Amino acid sequence: SRQAPLLETTQEMLDLSFGTGFYPTFWLMKAAHAHLAERGGSVINFASGAGINGHPTQGSYAAAKEAIRGISRVAANEWALDGINVNIISPLALTEGVENYIEANPGIEKRLLAGTPMRRFGDPESDIGRVAVFLASEDASYMTGQTLMVDGGSVMLR
Repeated sequence: SRQAPLLETTQEMLDLSFGTGFYPTFWLMKAAHAHLAERGGSVINFASGAGINGHPTQGSYAAAKEAIRGISRVAANEWALDGINVNIISPLALTEGVENYIEANPGIEKRLLAGTPMRRFGDPESDIGRVAVFLASEDASYMTGQTLMVDGGSVMLR
């Protein structure tokens, strides 16, 4: 995504965020439905605290991430009787994208971690991946339509 104040957000910025986030998620969910309905299974989508909290300058990114949460909840309701559960992980992890964001925004790392009770970024594999494995397992078979914040406590849903 490209960051800008909301009043400076352009159609191009929205198209980028929706074209690389929401639309691929939507089309992949549709493509996977028949296969998942045959066997049962899980859809695990990804959101962001930027959308939940409405972080400044992240309007296009936040909108696309919240759109993913929206269609995930719709699918959770529509697909439950097909044996498909649909949940969302909202992570804060030190990925390549986050590293690039930190590099492009001096001082942001310190601010992000100051707002995170655990004072660290999650590890994509050991912190976020394990939650995804749980959501895909039988242990989570009675969960659907939920957003799991795997972000060190930076967002606490009520």
